[in-house]
Amino acid sequence: MSERLLDLAIRYGFLILLAGLVTYFSVAAPGFSSPRSAVFVLQSVAITGVLALGVTCTLVVDGFDLSIGAVATSALMLSAYSMVILEQSAPVAVFLCLLMGAFVGLVNGLLIVKFRVPDLLATLGMMFLLIGLQRIPTQGNSIATGMSLGDGEVAEGAFSQAFLWIGRHRLDLVIERLVPMPVVIFLLIAVLVWLFLGFTRHGRLMYAIGSNERAAGLVGAPVSAYKIAAYMISGVTASIGGILLAARLGRGDIASGNNLLLDSVAAALIGFAVLGAARPNAFGTAVGALFVGILLQGMTMMNAPYYTQDFVKGAVLVAALVFTFYLSSRRSGAGH
Repeated sequence: MSERLLDLAIRYGFLILLAGLVTYFSVAAPGFSSPRSAVFVLQSVAITGVLALGVTCTLVVDGFDLSIGAVATSALMLSAYSMVILEQSAPVAVFLCLLMGAFVGLVNGLLIVKFRVPDLLATLGMMFLLIGLQRIPTQGNSIATGMSLGDGEVAEGAFSQAFLWIGRHRLDLVIERLVPMPVVIFLLIAVLVWLFLGFTRHGRLMYAIGSNERAAGLVGAPVSAYKIAAYMISGVTASIGGILLAARLGRGDIASGNNLLLDSVAAALIGFAVLGAARPNAFGTAVGALFVGILLQGMTMMNAPYYTQDFVKGAVLVAALVFTFYLSSRRSGAGH
Protein backbone atom coordinates (compact mmCIF):
# COMPACT_ATOMS: atom_id res chain seq x y z
CA MET A 1 0.00 0.00 0.00
CA SER A 2 2.82 2.42 0.86
CA GLU A 3 4.51 1.78 -2.50
CA ARG A 4 1.23 2.40 -4.29
CA LEU A 5 0.69 5.69 -2.43
CA LEU A 6 4.26 6.69 -3.25
CA ASP A 7 3.70 5.96 -6.92
CA LEU A 8 0.46 7.98 -6.94
CA ALA A 9 2.20 10.89 -5.20
CA ILE A 10 4.97 10.90 -7.80
CA ARG A 11 2.62 10.69 -10.77
CA TYR A 12 -0.18 13.00 -9.70
CA GLY A 13 1.23 15.12 -6.88
CA PHE A 14 2.10 18.08 -9.08
CA LEU A 15 -1.24 18.05 -10.90
CA ILE A 16 -2.99 17.97 -7.52
CA LEU A 17 -0.87 20.95 -6.46
CA LEU A 18 -1.85 22.77 -9.66
CA ALA A 19 -5.55 22.09 -9.05
CA GLY A 20 -5.19 23.27 -5.47
CA LEU A 21 -3.51 26.46 -6.60
CA VAL A 22 -6.32 27.20 -9.06
CA THR A 23 -8.91 26.53 -6.37
CA TYR A 24 -7.15 28.78 -3.87
CA PHE A 25 -6.80 31.71 -6.27
CA SER A 26 -10.40 31.28 -7.43
CA VAL A 27 -11.56 31.78 -3.84
CA ALA A 28 -9.00 34.36 -2.71
CA ALA A 29 -8.85 36.52 -5.85
CA PRO A 30 -12.27 37.65 -7.22
CA GLY A 31 -12.39 37.31 -10.99
CA PHE A 32 -9.53 34.81 -11.22
CA SER A 33 -11.81 32.02 -12.41
CA SER A 34 -13.42 34.12 -15.15
CA PRO A 35 -12.90 33.10 -18.80
CA ARG A 36 -11.11 36.37 -19.56
CA SER A 37 -8.66 35.75 -16.73
CA ALA A 38 -8.02 32.25 -18.06
CA VAL A 39 -7.30 33.61 -21.52
CA PHE A 40 -4.97 36.24 -20.04
CA VAL A 41 -3.05 33.46 -18.27
CA LEU A 42 -2.70 31.54 -21.54
CA GLN A 43 -1.58 34.66 -23.38
CA SER A 44 1.01 35.46 -20.72
CA VAL A 45 2.55 31.96 -20.92
CA ALA A 46 2.41 31.52 -24.70
CA ILE A 47 5.76 33.15 -25.44
CA THR A 48 7.65 31.69 -22.48
CA GLY A 49 6.08 28.33 -23.27
CA VAL A 50 7.39 28.40 -26.83
CA LEU A 51 10.89 29.17 -25.54
CA ALA A 52 10.61 26.48 -22.87
CA LEU A 53 9.78 23.86 -25.51
CA GLY A 54 13.06 24.69 -27.23
CA VAL A 55 14.96 24.34 -23.95
CA THR A 56 13.26 20.98 -23.49
CA CYS A 57 14.78 19.71 -26.74
CA THR A 58 18.29 20.59 -25.50
CA LEU A 59 17.60 18.99 -22.11
CA VAL A 60 16.55 15.80 -23.89
CA VAL A 61 20.09 15.41 -25.32
CA ASP A 62 21.59 16.25 -21.92
CA GLY A 63 22.34 19.85 -22.87
CA PHE A 64 21.15 23.27 -21.83
CA ASP A 65 20.57 26.54 -23.68
CA LEU A 66 21.01 29.80 -21.77
CA SER A 67 20.85 31.93 -24.91
CA ILE A 68 17.11 31.57 -25.60
CA GLY A 69 16.12 34.87 -23.98
CA ALA A 70 18.77 36.76 -25.95
CA VAL A 71 17.74 35.00 -29.18
CA ALA A 72 14.11 35.97 -28.60
CA THR A 73 15.01 39.61 -27.93
CA SER A 74 17.30 39.62 -30.98
CA ALA A 75 14.42 38.31 -33.12
CA LEU A 76 12.20 41.04 -31.71
CA MET A 77 14.75 43.74 -32.58
CA LEU A 78 15.58 42.20 -35.97
CA SER A 79 11.94 42.05 -37.04
CA ALA A 80 11.40 45.66 -35.96
CA TYR A 81 14.61 46.81 -37.67
CA SER A 82 13.81 45.06 -40.94
CA MET A 83 10.28 46.51 -41.17
CA VAL A 84 10.68 49.98 -39.62
CA ILE A 85 14.15 50.92 -40.81
CA LEU A 86 14.79 48.67 -43.82
CA GLU A 87 11.10 48.83 -44.88
CA GLN A 88 10.85 45.11 -45.61
CA SER A 89 7.66 43.04 -45.72
CA ALA A 90 6.35 40.80 -42.94
CA PRO A 91 7.40 37.50 -44.66
CA VAL A 92 10.95 38.82 -45.08
CA ALA A 93 11.09 39.88 -41.43
CA VAL A 94 9.83 36.49 -40.23
CA PHE A 95 12.25 34.63 -42.51
CA LEU A 96 15.22 36.67 -41.28
CA CYS A 97 14.29 35.98 -37.66
CA LEU A 98 13.91 32.24 -38.20
CA LEU A 99 17.20 32.14 -40.13
CA MET A 100 18.93 34.03 -37.33
CA GLY A 101 17.57 31.62 -34.71
CA ALA A 102 18.67 28.57 -36.70
CA PHE A 103 22.15 30.08 -37.24
CA VAL A 104 22.61 30.86 -33.55
CA GLY A 105 21.52 27.32 -32.69
CA LEU A 106 23.97 25.94 -35.25
CA VAL A 107 26.83 27.96 -33.77
CA ASN A 108 25.89 26.86 -30.25
CA GLY A 109 25.79 23.24 -31.37
CA LEU A 110 29.17 23.45 -33.13
CA LEU A 111 30.80 25.09 -30.13
CA ILE A 112 29.52 22.32 -27.88
CA VAL A 113 29.99 19.32 -30.17
CA LYS A 114 33.03 20.18 -32.28
CA PHE A 115 34.99 22.50 -29.99
CA ARG A 116 34.06 20.70 -26.75
CA VAL A 117 32.95 23.89 -25.00
CA PRO A 118 30.62 23.04 -22.06
CA ASP A 119 27.01 23.81 -22.97
CA LEU A 120 26.48 26.31 -20.16
CA LEU A 121 29.60 28.28 -21.08
CA ALA A 122 28.94 28.22 -24.83
CA THR A 123 25.34 29.39 -24.57
CA LEU A 124 26.20 31.91 -21.83
CA GLY A 125 28.82 33.43 -24.11
CA MET A 126 26.32 33.51 -26.97
CA MET A 127 23.80 35.21 -24.69
CA PHE A 128 26.18 38.06 -23.90
CA LEU A 129 27.24 38.33 -27.54
CA LEU A 130 23.64 38.69 -28.71
CA ILE A 131 22.71 41.13 -25.94
CA GLY A 132 25.50 43.42 -27.11
CA LEU A 133 25.00 42.83 -30.83
CA GLN A 134 21.29 43.67 -30.86
CA ARG A 135 21.99 47.10 -29.32
CA ILE A 136 24.65 48.20 -31.79
CA PRO A 137 22.50 49.16 -34.85
CA THR A 138 20.24 51.47 -32.81
CA GLN A 139 22.87 52.52 -30.23
CA GLY A 140 20.86 50.90 -27.47
CA ASN A 141 17.54 52.52 -28.38
CA SER A 142 14.21 50.79 -28.94
CA ILE A 143 12.74 50.79 -32.45
CA ALA A 144 9.41 52.44 -33.21
CA THR A 145 7.67 53.92 -36.24
CA GLY A 146 8.82 57.50 -36.88
CA MET A 147 11.93 57.21 -34.70
CA SER A 148 14.83 59.55 -35.39
CA LEU A 149 17.79 58.03 -37.20
CA GLY A 150 20.08 61.02 -36.74
CA ASP A 151 21.08 63.78 -39.14
CA GLY A 152 17.43 64.79 -39.39
CA GLU A 153 16.33 61.46 -40.85
CA VAL A 154 13.22 59.67 -39.64
CA ALA A 155 12.37 55.99 -40.02
CA GLU A 156 9.62 55.78 -42.63
CA GLY A 157 8.81 52.08 -42.33
CA ALA A 158 6.09 50.59 -40.15
CA PHE A 159 5.01 47.26 -38.74
CA SER A 160 3.03 45.34 -41.32
CA GLN A 161 -0.59 44.65 -40.41
CA ALA A 162 -0.02 41.04 -41.44
CA PHE A 163 2.82 40.86 -38.93
CA LEU A 164 0.78 42.46 -36.12
CA TRP A 165 -2.00 39.96 -36.88
CA ILE A 166 0.26 37.18 -35.57
CA GLY A 167 0.43 38.73 -32.11
CA ARG A 168 -2.91 40.54 -31.81
CA HIS A 169 -5.57 38.60 -33.67
CA ARG A 170 -8.13 36.75 -31.57
CA LEU A 171 -10.09 33.73 -32.75
CA ASP A 172 -13.84 33.30 -32.29
CA LEU A 173 -13.81 30.12 -30.21
CA VAL A 174 -16.46 29.45 -27.53
CA ILE A 175 -16.27 32.99 -26.21
CA GLU A 176 -16.33 35.78 -28.75
CA ARG A 177 -12.85 36.83 -29.85
CA LEU A 178 -11.06 35.61 -26.75
CA VAL A 179 -8.36 33.23 -27.98
CA PRO A 180 -5.20 35.10 -29.06
CA MET A 181 -3.10 33.79 -31.94
CA PRO A 182 0.06 33.40 -29.78
CA VAL A 183 -1.85 30.86 -27.67
CA VAL A 184 -2.83 28.89 -30.78
CA ILE A 185 0.78 28.95 -32.04
CA PHE A 186 2.06 27.83 -28.62
CA LEU A 187 -0.36 24.90 -28.53
CA LEU A 188 0.54 23.87 -32.09
CA ILE A 189 4.27 23.92 -31.32
CA ALA A 190 3.67 22.01 -28.07
CA VAL A 191 1.79 19.27 -29.94
CA LEU A 192 4.46 19.09 -32.65
CA VAL A 193 7.31 18.81 -30.13
CA TRP A 194 5.35 16.24 -28.11
CA LEU A 195 4.74 14.11 -31.19
CA PHE A 196 8.32 14.50 -32.39
CA LEU A 197 9.96 13.56 -29.08
CA GLY A 198 7.55 10.85 -28.04
CA PHE A 199 6.47 9.15 -31.24
CA THR A 200 9.26 9.40 -33.81
CA ARG A 201 12.51 7.53 -34.24
CA HIS A 202 14.42 10.80 -34.10
CA GLY A 203 12.88 11.75 -30.77
CA ARG A 204 13.67 8.35 -29.27
CA LEU A 205 17.26 8.64 -30.47
CA MET A 206 17.54 12.06 -28.82
CA TYR A 207 16.36 10.57 -25.53
CA ALA A 208 18.87 7.73 -25.96
CA ILE A 209 21.67 10.23 -26.52
CA GLY A 210 20.67 12.14 -23.42
CA SER A 211 20.56 8.97 -21.32
CA ASN A 212 23.86 7.50 -22.51
CA GLU A 213 25.67 9.36 -25.27
CA ARG A 214 28.50 6.85 -25.55
CA ALA A 215 26.17 3.86 -25.87
CA ALA A 216 24.07 5.66 -28.47
CA GLY A 217 27.20 6.38 -30.48
CA LEU A 218 28.35 2.75 -30.29
CA VAL A 219 25.10 1.54 -31.87
CA GLY A 220 25.54 3.94 -34.78
CA ALA A 221 23.43 6.96 -33.79
CA PRO A 222 24.73 10.25 -35.28
CA VAL A 223 25.19 11.83 -31.87
CA SER A 224 26.79 15.07 -33.04
CA ALA A 225 24.13 15.74 -35.66
CA TYR A 226 21.28 15.21 -33.21
CA LYS A 227 22.85 17.43 -30.55
CA ILE A 228 23.39 20.22 -33.07
CA ALA A 229 19.82 19.76 -34.32
CA ALA A 230 18.51 20.12 -30.74
CA TYR A 231 20.20 23.52 -30.37
CA MET A 232 18.93 24.61 -33.78
CA ILE A 233 15.37 23.70 -32.72
CA SER A 234 15.92 25.72 -29.55
CA GLY A 235 17.14 28.71 -31.57
CA VAL A 236 14.20 28.58 -33.98
CA THR A 237 11.60 28.29 -31.23
CA ALA A 238 13.24 31.18 -29.37
CA SER A 239 13.07 33.31 -32.51
CA ILE A 240 9.38 32.41 -32.88
CA GLY A 241 8.87 33.66 -29.33
CA GLY A 242 10.59 36.91 -30.25
CA ILE A 243 8.40 37.29 -33.35
CA LEU A 244 5.26 36.81 -31.26
CA LEU A 245 6.46 39.36 -28.72
CA ALA A 246 7.26 41.92 -31.42
CA ALA A 247 3.89 41.35 -33.09
CA ARG A 248 2.11 41.85 -29.78
CA LEU A 249 4.00 45.01 -28.79
CA GLY A 250 4.21 46.63 -32.22
CA ARG A 251 7.69 48.01 -31.48
CA GLY A 252 11.22 46.82 -30.89
CA ASP A 253 11.46 47.22 -27.13
CA ILE A 254 15.04 46.52 -26.10
CA ALA A 255 14.11 45.58 -22.52
CA SER A 256 10.95 43.56 -23.13
CA GLY A 257 12.59 40.13 -22.98
CA ASN A 258 14.38 40.47 -19.65
CA ASN A 259 12.40 37.75 -17.85
CA LEU A 260 12.00 35.33 -20.73
CA LEU A 261 15.01 33.18 -19.86
CA LEU A 262 14.15 32.58 -16.19
CA ASP A 263 10.45 31.90 -16.80
CA SER A 264 11.18 29.56 -19.71
CA VAL A 265 13.81 27.59 -17.80
CA ALA A 266 11.45 27.35 -14.82
CA ALA A 267 8.68 25.96 -17.03
CA ALA A 268 10.98 23.39 -18.64
CA LEU A 269 12.37 22.18 -15.32
CA ILE A 270 9.00 22.09 -13.59
CA GLY A 271 7.95 19.77 -16.41
CA PHE A 272 10.19 17.09 -14.86
CA ALA A 273 7.67 16.80 -12.00
CA VAL A 274 4.54 16.40 -14.15
CA LEU A 275 3.19 12.83 -14.07
CA GLY A 276 6.41 11.76 -12.39
CA ALA A 277 8.30 11.87 -15.68
CA ALA A 278 11.63 12.80 -14.03
CA ARG A 279 12.89 13.71 -17.49
CA PRO A 280 12.35 16.54 -19.98
CA ASN A 281 9.11 16.22 -21.95
CA ALA A 282 6.89 18.51 -24.00
CA PHE A 283 3.66 17.85 -22.09
CA GLY A 284 5.32 18.56 -18.75
CA THR A 285 6.88 21.74 -20.12
CA ALA A 286 3.50 23.02 -21.34
CA VAL A 287 1.96 22.28 -17.93
CA GLY A 288 4.95 23.94 -16.26
CA ALA A 289 4.44 27.09 -18.32
CA LEU A 290 0.75 27.06 -17.39
CA PHE A 291 1.67 26.65 -13.73
CA VAL A 292 4.01 29.66 -13.85
CA GLY A 293 1.32 31.75 -15.56
CA ILE A 294 -1.36 30.78 -13.04
CA LEU A 295 0.99 31.51 -10.15
CA LEU A 296 1.93 34.98 -11.44
CA GLN A 297 -1.64 35.87 -12.43
CA GLY A 298 -2.98 34.82 -9.05
CA MET A 299 -0.31 36.73 -7.15
CA THR A 300 -0.92 39.81 -9.28
CA MET A 301 -4.67 39.71 -8.70
CA MET A 302 -4.03 39.36 -4.96
CA ASN A 303 -1.81 42.46 -5.12
CA ALA A 304 1.29 40.58 -4.01
CA PRO A 305 4.46 42.73 -4.27
CA TYR A 306 6.21 42.22 -7.60
CA TYR A 307 9.54 41.55 -5.91
CA THR A 308 8.17 38.40 -4.27
CA GLN A 309 7.26 36.71 -7.55
CA ASP A 310 10.73 35.43 -8.43
CA PHE A 311 11.17 34.09 -4.90
CA VAL A 312 7.89 32.19 -5.11
CA LYS A 313 8.74 30.81 -8.56
CA GLY A 314 12.13 29.65 -7.29
CA ALA A 315 10.62 28.03 -4.21
CA VAL A 316 8.04 26.17 -6.30
CA LEU A 317 10.71 25.01 -8.77
CA VAL A 318 13.00 23.69 -6.04
CA ALA A 319 10.11 22.00 -4.22
CA ALA A 320 8.82 20.36 -7.40
CA LEU A 321 12.23 18.98 -8.38
CA VAL A 322 13.13 17.79 -4.89
CA PHE A 323 9.70 16.19 -4.55
CA THR A 324 10.04 14.39 -7.88
CA PHE A 325 13.62 13.15 -7.67
CA TYR A 326 13.62 12.37 -3.95
CA LEU A 327 10.46 10.31 -4.14
CA SER A 328 11.66 8.66 -7.35
CA SER A 329 14.88 7.62 -5.60
CA ARG A 330 12.82 6.30 -2.68
CA ARG A 331 10.74 4.24 -5.08
CA SER A 332 13.85 2.90 -6.81
CA GLY A 333 15.34 2.02 -3.45
CA ALA A 334 12.17 0.26 -2.39
CA GLY A 335 12.18 -1.74 -5.63
CA HIS A 336 15.63 -3.07 -4.85
